[in-house]
Amino acid sequence: MSEETRSETYAELAATGPYGVRPGHALITMVEPHPGHEYAYNRWYEDDHYYAGAMAMPWMFAGRRWVATRDLQLLRVPEKSAVAQPVTAGCYLSTYWVTDGRYDDHMRWTVAINKRLNRDARVYRDRTHVFTAFQDHEATVYRDGAAGPRDFHALDHPYAGLVLEVVDAESPERRGELLEWLVSRHLPKRVAGSPAAMVTVFRPTPLPGDRMTYVKQVEGVDTRLTLLWFLETDPRECWDPYFTTSEDPPMGRRELLAPFIPTVPGTDKYVDRLR
Repeated sequence: MSEETRSETYAELAATGPYGVRPGHALITMVEPHPGHEYAYNRWYEDDHYYAGAMAMPWMFAGRRWVATRDLQLLRVPEKSAVAQPVTAGCYLSTYWVTDGRYDDHMRWTVAINKRLNRDARVYRDRTHVFTAFQDHEATVYRDGAAGPRDFHALDHPYAGLVLEVVDAESPERRGELLEWLVSRHLPKRVAGSPAAMVTVFRPTPLPGDRMTYVKQVEGVDTRLTLLWFLETDPRECWDPYFTTSEDPPMGRRELLAPFIPTVPGTDKYVDRLR
């Protein structure tokens, strides 16, 4: 078995390079199963792909799936989104943390394993990638300072909801200014006394040229920032007025604000409430 799997190489790989717990990178993927394929897609993703295509990979150390039932989809803004057309598209969201400094190592593995899964007919075709990107971590803003879970706990802690926010700077030159405004001024005020325990901020990176053809290249890599709001309450209980009063940043535009709740692994809960 050692010769077949080259297991001796694993000892060499583990002995060098970063191995901290900080989520230096993320995979954030919002997907729409095609009508009539909701149950089959959910079972394929939970029973196979979540593990074989994600969690079993080196340096991907945490993951969680989220779902937007129809009532949650209808809360999304803006109506005309550069991310989702229509804005209600993408009822499932998966989020994964990748160890800081291990992006290149992980990408080599993920491209190879997905080619193998595709060759072995273990890729579900009846779905559309609405928003799929690997992202580099820029900052985390905490509501309670040093108290409470850290960002590396976020995908394991039983948060009641998550809000995906995507903002675009006016130009590549202004993204740094947008990030500074978010982290230093806007987000600390927004999370204070709110149901959001933390907000993680990422910037997307281009997908490799040898990615699977069903995943489109990432847009806005020079202007975009992705925010994940981790909520201690169901987003429906705090959407109005907490999120309805949020405005566009002064140096950019909010392209998506979308609430989700966690899936229940091993079940088809909520699948009948997607349409």
